[in-house]
Amino acid sequence: MNMHTPPVGERLREWRQRRRLSQLAFACDAEISARHLSFLETGRARPSRDMLLHLAELLDVPFRERNALLLAAGFAPVYSEAGLDSPDAAAARRAVDLVLKGSEPYPALAVDRHWNLVAANDAAGLFLQDVDPALLEAPVNVLRLSLDPRGLAPRIENLAGWRSHIFMRLERQVAQTADPGLAALLEELKAMPGGEAADIAAEYGGLIAPVKIRTEEGTLTFFTATTVFGTAVDISFSELVIESFFPGDAFTAAAMRAAAGDA
Repeated sequence: MNMHTPPVGERLREWRQRRRLSQLAFACDAEISARHLSFLETGRARPSRDMLLHLAELLDVPFRERNALLLAAGFAPVYSEAGLDSPDAAAARRAVDLVLKGSEPYPALAVDRHWNLVAANDAAGLFLQDVDPALLEAPVNVLRLSLDPRGLAPRIENLAGWRSHIFMRLERQVAQTADPGLAALLEELKAMPGGEAADIAAEYGGLIAPVKIRTEEGTLTFFTATTVFGTAVDISFSELVIESFFPGDAFTAAAMRAAAGDA
């Protein structure tokens, strides 16, 4: 099959346009002339390795896509991808486990760039109750688990609003990364039932979007906080995200502490 691989200049232009920058504005940021930038984007000039990395840094291109830019220009990739299960990643994995454990008695999940589960703490078992075993076959996608009618969705009281929140986050990620896998996941989730779009942040002054989950103990309310490894230089760890679920009310906090004590 003859696959079209965009040249490096076309890729640069796509990333600039994705960041909604004009040639003049981006050229000023990069401290080069607009004419030179135009030549780079049209292929009339070939960027050096250092220039390409400089432009990619300014455009906040993800590490994975920076490697793709380098390859398109005929250079070797500079960012490694050891893999989360690699022996070389053991120390970093311990750091992930430490963050997850530190969130207890509240749930926390570590996910990869496509929202597939990498690790979780013991409190995250709350999300697995009454879930179809088919959804727990690896790789477990936590967004699919959340919105699928066979998953957590029937127990989410504010499902329509939670769906809207997830879609908004995914749309931002697709715009940021141009990842076709995320775009496909977004379309899959939008096809699932769950009601019309709704605003779930009003209860917290428009600042936080909670999720409300029915349990045998009562309705538990959580808001999430996202942790990333800002000093990561490996592709896998730069894409790793930890989602921590914190209690949105006193009842939820007490219930989670009590559950941890019983365990």
